[in-house]
Amino acid sequence: MSRQKHTFLIEKLTRLHRQIRDRVMQAMRGQQAHAMADLVQETDGDVIFAIDKVSEAVLLDFFERELAPEVSFVLIAEGLGDDGVAVFPAGSDPDAAEYRILVDPIDGTRPLMYDKRSAWILTGIAPNRGAETHLDDIFLALQTEIPTTKQAWADTLWAVQGQPAQAVRENLLTGERQAYTPRPSPATTLDQGFASFVHFFHGSKEIISRIDEMLAQALFGPVQPGRAWTFEDQYMSTGGQIYELATGKDRFLADLRGLIANHARANGEPAGLCCHPYDLCTALIAQAAGVVITGANGTPLTAPLDVTTDVSWIGYANATLQEQVEPALQRILREMGFIL
Repeated sequence: MSRQKHTFLIEKLTRLHRQIRDRVMQAMRGQQAHAMADLVQETDGDVIFAIDKVSEAVLLDFFERELAPEVSFVLIAEGLGDDGVAVFPAGSDPDAAEYRILVDPIDGTRPLMYDKRSAWILTGIAPNRGAETHLDDIFLALQTEIPTTKQAWADTLWAVQGQPAQAVRENLLTGERQAYTPRPSPATTLDQGFASFVHFFHGSKEIISRIDEMLAQALFGPVQPGRAWTFEDQYMSTGGQIYELATGKDRFLADLRGLIANHARANGEPAGLCCHPYDLCTALIAQAAGVVITGANGTPLTAPLDVTTDVSWIGYANATLQEQVEPALQRILREMGFIL
């Protein structure tokens, strides 16, 4: 694909993301937190809050007016009916569409709707290969920060496959923009760095904590009095986690909820809320910056472009950390019966 087409798509997505960001922030300033947190819909993938509906309206209107006249695509996102799919231009043949566009209009709804922490708008674009299109087909990704109402600066990051990741920090009061290059941590150990296993919700916390403790024991040995090896940060946004890996804030992240959910279902037990493909549609940005991202079993990350598949993923800030941590983690997961 030509550089001109890449530029066109990035410019369109940037405009869309800014419109969503500005509309959501306007709604947040004009509403009480409890109003933004109203639960309005439940889907197979997640629940939808009032704040989500603000972003969805902007998304669909923009794609219909701004992008559909220029290119054909299949849009995949929550809130688009039972299958989470819509075709643009409306009524066109989905098999003939040029692209599949995977979107999470607000990733990190829960902390944002209480004005606690930034959320992110996530978009990944892949060539249309029908149902065979997967996360690793995404060739262009862009994510834009939706900050809290007291925050004056917000970041946007993007990447095109085969090119370095890029970013800009924007002052939302003055319009000033500062370009920067995302750089993951060069650290060669997890010691004294942020290294987290995701356990936002009940149902798998005990298991995940056990894996976390076993890994720390394998890497560092017994706990020493008055000594902390690593620190944990439960950033309730996969896009936020991608950002923090790409910009050197986190050294290791593991979201094993999908793996544990599959194991629970195989044993006739209920499974909780997991990460989905749309949460990971900007993984390309971190990878383009130098982060190593794998599936739960150490193979390259992939999943179908849909809104329901449970996905597990592991992120290492660099290959040295992967070489140090991955063998111990894979051994633990095998011993616990989660992988073969």
